[in-house]
Amino acid sequence: MFSYPVKMERDTNNTYLVTFPDIPEAISVGDDEDEALLNALDALESAIEIYFDEKREVPLPSKAKKGQSVVKLPALVVSKVLLANEMIRQEIRKSELARRLDVHMPQVDRLLDPRHSSKLDAIEAAFAKLGKQLDVSIS
Repeated sequence: MFSYPVKMERDTNNTYLVTFPDIPEAISVGDDEDEALLNALDALESAIEIYFDEKREVPLPSKAKKGQSVVKLPALVVSKVLLANEMIRQEIRKSELARRLDVHMPQVDRLLDPRHSSKLDAIEAAFAKLGKQLDVSIS
């Protein structure tokens, strides 16, 4: 599971501002700490979409300091981040992945949409076409 450390501070409006040291594009606010962290997940997923659109690797989370709050990405989103990063490393375009999977482009677009509830077997198939294997564990 990816747990991104956050920096949380009270701003001038007496609300909480949340930023991500690893992903500076993700910024969120909330009336209290809980709301700010809840909104932060949405901000993080939106920032990940930016990375995907710009074909940039999504930075992996750094280790949180003791007592530092974190925002955990859902496992499905983690698998999509890992898939997108691997495609970038291997210089595989979406059209090439679609060809390898023998699917239409919209299906690959959904695989790389953090907000779409893709099936895990489709993501596993995509990794296989990249010569990789998705491993799942419980901690």
